[in-house]
Amino acid sequence: MDDFALARTVHVIAVLFWIGGVGFVTWVLMPTLKATELPQDRLRRFQQMEARFAWQARVWVLLAGASGLWLVARADLWSRFLDGRFWWMHLMVALWTVFALMLFVIEPLHLHRRLGNTQSPEADFARMIRLHQLLLAVSIITILGAVGGSHGLF
Repeated sequence: MDDFALARTVHVIAVLFWIGGVGFVTWVLMPTLKATELPQDRLRRFQQMEARFAWQARVWVLLAGASGLWLVARADLWSRFLDGRFWWMHLMVALWTVFALMLFVIEPLHLHRRLGNTQSPEADFARMIRLHQLLLAVSIITILGAVGGSHGLF
């Protein structure tokens, strides 16, 4: 068995479900809640639905990080982090770090409590939409860079 091919396969599938989930939440779930729920109910409904997805997102983010680390270590790609031509690798690590912090630290330790006691649910929901849109845009740029860069485009 080719461990490098297996790690790359796991990495691609993990990124597919992780960023695909972010796309679904950003482009489908949040606009649907905005159109169908009263402003004061949107955050509560979002948290109910997101709770069913959060554990999956955590698994995919962990798998993406572990397989990415394995690929870098196995192929001894550490020097790429010193070369500006591989900017997309820096972006992959930065994006992964942001999502890992959000999913494993900020959301469970701070965000749920804050959103449960909010005085401005409509403004908080609008901020969440903007944050998801920003993270999705950076995710798409990262994927474009990673796929293009790993295939010689840059």
